[in-house]
Amino acid sequence: MGSLSIWHWLIVLAIALLLFGRGKIPELMGDVAKGIKSFKKGMNDDEDTSAQPQPTSATTTSRTVEHKADETK
Repeated sequence: MGSLSIWHWLIVLAIALLLFGRGKIPELMGDVAKGIKSFKKGMNDDEDTSAQPQPTSATTTSRTVEHKADETK
């Protein structure tokens, strides 16, 4: 089997343009770029939360919030 020539690549490109259209390919690549950016942001958020020390049960304090309902109707 050898490598593909320039004519093979041109035919593949023409078929891709026929299937997806001119505007669909840049839109698809933009969506891929947004996905990569959000993935990197999510990974950085995970690293930031894991870098912060988690409080132990000895240092945590429990707080109680009391709520009184307004009984004037």
